[in-house]
Amino acid sequence: MPKRDDLRKIMIIGSGPIVIGQACEFDYSGTQACKALRKLGYEIVLVNSNPATIMTDPGTADVTYIEPLNVQSMIEIIENEKPDAILPNLGGQTGLNLTAELAKLGILEKYGVQVIGVQVDAIERGEDRIAFKETMTRLGIDMPRSEPAYTVEEAEKIAARLGYPVVVRPAYTMGGTGGGLVYNSEELRTVASRGISASRVGQILIEESVLGWEELELEVVRDEKNQMITVCFIENVDAMGVHTGDSYCTAPMLTIAPELQERLRKYAYAIVEAIQVIGGTNIQFAHNPETGRVVIIEINPRTSRSSALASKATGFPIALVSSMLAGGLTLDEIPYWREGTLDKYTPWGDYVVVKFARWDFEKFPGAQDKLGTQMRAVGEVMSIGKNYKEAFQKAIRSLEKGRYGLGFAADFHEKSLDDLLERLSEASSERQFLMYEAIRKGADVAMLSRKTHIKRWFIEQMKELVDLEEEILKYKGKALPDELLARAKKDGFADRYLSQILNVPEPEIRRQRSALGVVEAWEAVPVSGVENAAYYYSTYNGRDQVAVSDRKKIMVLGGGPNRIGQGIEFDYCCVHAAFAIRDEGYESIMVNCNPETVSTDYDTSNKLYFEPLTVEDVLSIYEKEKPEGVIAQFGGQTPLNIAGELEKAGVRIIGTSPETIDLAEDRDRFRKMMRRLGIPMPESGMAINLEEALVVANRIGYPLMVRPSYVLGGRGMEVVHDEEMLKRYVAAAVGVTPERPILIDKFLENAIEAEADAISDGTDAFVPAVMEHIELAGIHSGDSACVIPPISIAPKHIETINEYTRTIAIEFKVVGLMNIQYAIADDVVYILEANPRASRTVPLVSKICNISMARIATQVMLGKKLSELNLSNRTVPHFGVKEAVFPFNMFQEVDPLLGPEMRSTGEVLGLADSFGLAFFKAEEAAQSVLPGEGTVLLTVEPRDKGGILSVAKKFQELGFRLIATKGTQEYLADHGIEAQTILKMHEGRPNIVDSIKNGEIQLIINSPSGRTSAYDDSYIRKAAIKYRVPYITTIAAAAAAVKGIATFRQGHGRAKSLQSYHHDIK
Repeated sequence: MPKRDDLRKIMIIGSGPIVIGQACEFDYSGTQACKALRKLGYEIVLVNSNPATIMTDPGTADVTYIEPLNVQSMIEIIENEKPDAILPNLGGQTGLNLTAELAKLGILEKYGVQVIGVQVDAIERGEDRIAFKETMTRLGIDMPRSEPAYTVEEAEKIAARLGYPVVVRPAYTMGGTGGGLVYNSEELRTVASRGISASRVGQILIEESVLGWEELELEVVRDEKNQMITVCFIENVDAMGVHTGDSYCTAPMLTIAPELQERLRKYAYAIVEAIQVIGGTNIQFAHNPETGRVVIIEINPRTSRSSALASKATGFPIALVSSMLAGGLTLDEIPYWREGTLDKYTPWGDYVVVKFARWDFEKFPGAQDKLGTQMRAVGEVMSIGKNYKEAFQKAIRSLEKGRYGLGFAADFHEKSLDDLLERLSEASSERQFLMYEAIRKGADVAMLSRKTHIKRWFIEQMKELVDLEEEILKYKGKALPDELLARAKKDGFADRYLSQILNVPEPEIRRQRSALGVVEAWEAVPVSGVENAAYYYSTYNGRDQVAVSDRKKIMVLGGGPNRIGQGIEFDYCCVHAAFAIRDEGYESIMVNCNPETVSTDYDTSNKLYFEPLTVEDVLSIYEKEKPEGVIAQFGGQTPLNIAGELEKAGVRIIGTSPETIDLAEDRDRFRKMMRRLGIPMPESGMAINLEEALVVANRIGYPLMVRPSYVLGGRGMEVVHDEEMLKRYVAAAVGVTPERPILIDKFLENAIEAEADAISDGTDAFVPAVMEHIELAGIHSGDSACVIPPISIAPKHIETINEYTRTIAIEFKVVGLMNIQYAIADDVVYILEANPRASRTVPLVSKICNISMARIATQVMLGKKLSELNLSNRTVPHFGVKEAVFPFNMFQEVDPLLGPEMRSTGEVLGLADSFGLAFFKAEEAAQSVLPGEGTVLLTVEPRDKGGILSVAKKFQELGFRLIATKGTQEYLADHGIEAQTILKMHEGRPNIVDSIKNGEIQLIINSPSGRTSAYDDSYIRKAAIKYRVPYITTIAAAAAAVKGIATFRQGHGRAKSLQSYHHDIK
């Protein structure tokens, strides 16, 4: 069937900010959808609240709205744009839920908007646990025994009937939010109440446990003619009980019999036919290897994290093909490189793909490193190898955890076998590394398999690696025999790992294997659904089959796996670099290993190498392709960590030199330079031990900001108020970066923080905007809400910031991007730090100010001068407020406080004509909707009492009822502000938590009691998260909130497209 001509304009809903369970795979699928549908001639309206994505760039869709993803915004956009259809299944759970809601309210019918790709009742059949169960029963497909519950009491009765352990699954959520595996009634009560509050419809399913069964996934695509194909069979190596987003998996299935795969395929086809999805669907099964029973766990009638993985693993772009099918095409009209058209597609490939998750537990003190049915991973890597061992070891070195192999991780090799086995009894992020050392100590394969539910075959493969490593270790400090080195490389051992365990310099290992002809060869993964496209992977188990062109080339190093502190913003910069390189007439080459991103899409660059970002892998590609240069400043810390070594090995890094980047990181050299330039910095010092730290502290006075050198995302930073805290920090911090000292700076209390991004060509610099942080100094810039243009910084200080930024960029000979952080205290502008690389604010500034910074920076690196690019500072008449989004709902045990260590996973942007409204919309987009009326709880520590007065007065003027804890209430009363007293938890009942549970509090303003208080008040913040009451932990944000509510009272404004905002910039 040809494309539908009854449609002209299609609306696509994005997935919003990056959170655990819904990450940049939706930027990838949304961007692909825009590409596919525009190519078919449709006009695209895109809605998303996430400014860090390529998807929300003004060039991706015809009309772009960066607005909160809620029903009100959608109605306004539908009224503005009058789309003919809405495509909901590319925006994750968010897109599906919103479409279902719009349909229920009759909005779609009222405005004549069709739903394409997946029908509204199909969303219900796939997502609503009761409707799904009815469909499966009708098809005769087995499911775990289960019953729905709406209260904790119902849940307890059902669990008693089914027998423990049971699984709690909330309806309409993703990433396993709010769910969990429970072993007794006490655990059930906790998880069930959490699950009911997490579900959009207050519904949970209590399900028999299939703990330890095999978890198997299929990605299936169906078209309008009911033609179906299976894109990919994925085997989760971790068994049921670990969320699929946390479990490591392989494609194809390596230990599953063809008969069982065929059975699963039949079931999958029956399901997608019944649910009538057009496009991609992900289906998860559990299989009991002992009895052969197969049950269906869930289906996702949308593109998902697994579909991004399946797309990259097979070269089948599911989102692209799904969009074409939604536009009316059928599989027999889309090209397939092997058999003509896609209806004949079968999974193919003589390679193995491994996906491995990346966790950041260390960012959340108090979080338990335990894996269960609620997802905890913040990112993932994918690797491709000729055999399982090669792919597995490549995945480990892609993770960037400082581990290049499985052995000698942390101190596991020093532990006794009993110790290791005890730690293996529960799944954790360290499981594979613990198992490796247990095997080295003689653990039995069958016993490990029983303990972990991991199939014997995978453990046997690991044992073969351990045995080979033991043989290698006999040559410690010496060169390996040639035959052994060749075997090690074929099994995926990294140069760096061999160098570490043998105590031999890495370049020597590289020289020895190169002399033997043991070098990386490359093979292609051909792309289906389009003509003549492929991307490439390396192997030590084959011959090189990839040709190189003689065109001039530039190579871009990507950002590797997502993590806290380094997210999609860096991918955004890499993608823009690839586009700009292409437009300037060069061939662009991308190196990255993150399957979720746009940078690893097959057509972002002329050539994509799906490879780990290590010296060994990048150098091999460099030597093969011989590019003019390599761009290392866009991928966050990842490429910068290897830039120095690459340069030593003869790689030409273009843009700012690694030497300059080093200079900015070296606090001592940087301070001397600032002194020479006459730019003030807070007083500081360095220390290697406690004695030195105390000397520095006495010289500059408390409070202090302490941190290790060389970090991204504020790892290990803390504000220290007294000697006691300093002692504690030094005792704990030694391990962070052993060869580098602790940096100690005077902490500027109550300072306003600001930052500026600059583009420089080495002799001239341009500063598009200064951004003001809403939270005061002491909160990591990635976690603070910020606003462009600034609202409270004096014009003279903005001028100073611009001047300092230009001076530093030129003095450092920066070529490309630079980000500088400032603090303004006592009428003085201080510089805090300078980063001569892309920062996470680049997409934000680009979108608010309509300037494509990463693109211009790339042009400059390729030799253009700023003077040729006619840039000028224009007045931005609107306000853009960025708000960070946090994963605290996934880490219930962690106190949700902000500080100098970054903890946010993503961000949203609120755009409006006034600051108040922009802030209100940003909070709305971050799912922390500020109330228009009701009761505000105030409980602040003594230091913040002064600041709370004006906030409380404004809330009172707006008609809010105020309640406060004893100390705060007395302080307010002394200043003529009336508030009722409420008890803290240790003071009796009814207390704060009772009021939160009863829905009597609409907003909480709580600045933490600090260590001075005898009582911990984190329970207030934890209760706020559980019961979804907006809470604010800083006075500065409270002041912004009251402004936002006051403006909102005067009218919410209307949704307005990014293109319209840009049009108004003069």
